[in-house]
Amino acid sequence: MGETNESRTARARREVSPRKLEKQIALASASCTLFGREGYTRASVDALAAEAGVSTRTLYNHFPGGKAQLFETVVTWTSSQVRDAQLARLKAVLDPERPPHPDDLERDLVALARAFVGLMTDYPNHFALVRHIHAEADHVPGEVLKAWHEAGPEPVGRALTEAMAHLGAAGLLDVHGDPALAAGHFTALTSHTIVQSTHYGVLPLPKEETDRLITGGVSAFLRAYRVNRTD
Repeated sequence: MGETNESRTARARREVSPRKLEKQIALASASCTLFGREGYTRASVDALAAEAGVSTRTLYNHFPGGKAQLFETVVTWTSSQVRDAQLARLKAVLDPERPPHPDDLERDLVALARAFVGLMTDYPNHFALVRHIHAEADHVPGEVLKAWHEAGPEPVGRALTEAMAHLGAAGLLDVHGDPALAAGHFTALTSHTIVQSTHYGVLPLPKEETDRLITGGVSAFLRAYRVNRTD
């Protein structure tokens, strides 16, 4: 799963003075808003400092790497928040110790997709950042993209892959020897569909349309992966 927000904050409190940590958190919070609104390329160091109410010198004192370091800090911070929330929802819905009854599998997968989609409302600034990352991938430093993947998408992808493998072992799904591909198809047919349709939550869909897309996506997923029952 990687380092949680709680453990990361506890480590920072041990390694950084309370005053410095408070200032870094304030800078990151303000920068998250500006990066989410303007994107990486358009957000200048001067604008970032102004958003946080500090001088550019203060910003560089806390983030010597400037905009790139600050963006990486913000992206990994928000990604770890969303990651922790996704993993908690995944475990609550698909606990490997308690696989769903076959009759409840579709219901539980719909619940999982709804929970993942709901995170766009819970963490709007993060998804605004991700929207800009995809739009500006050729301008975002490679180390920042790597840090983002390692903080959020990769551990969540591994956890969802494990969940699909457990459903396969329980005889509920036939993952055709590739649970990672099954996990990718599940997200592509459900949450990614909503992400693309809403432009990462910028233009929310009516609830009825969201439900239609999610239930239709889960139904399509199960047509490809559900084990046919003979009883």
